[in-house]
Amino acid sequence: MFDIGFAELVIIGVVALLVIGPERLPSTIRTASLYLNRIRRGFNEIKQEVQQELHNDAVMRDLRDTGEQLKQETQALGRELSSGAGALNNPVGPAGAGTPVPDTAAETAQDAAQSAPADTAHNGQADTTGGSTSHATSDASGRKIPE
Repeated sequence: MFDIGFAELVIIGVVALLVIGPERLPSTIRTASLYLNRIRRGFNEIKQEVQQELHNDAVMRDLRDTGEQLKQETQALGRELSSGAGALNNPVGPAGAGTPVPDTAAETAQDAAQSAPADTAHNGQADTTGGSTSHATSDASGRKIPE
């Protein structure tokens, strides 16, 4: 850590022996090593916390990327579903004739009401063909279809 060689350690030991004395030197070495171990442990804990935070940041970045990707896929799927629903709202009549099928019962009743006067009244004259009436229905384009 400090790049201290053997010669430096011998000099530090001799000075400590002369200054502290032979009786208190062992307890002083134990106390110094205890403090050094606490400092090392503190540095290792800080290092581990920093590594954990970096790992957490990487995981959070991955989660954000995955969340954005899922959001984009969900929006694309929603657009596909809405376009599919739009196609279902405008279906084509029988045999692909190009005539849209009425969406609601109200439109069906309205179509029937529009075709009913054309079926029963013929230019304001009553039907006098011997009591039998021919009923014709009309399709969406207005053409009469006999039953």
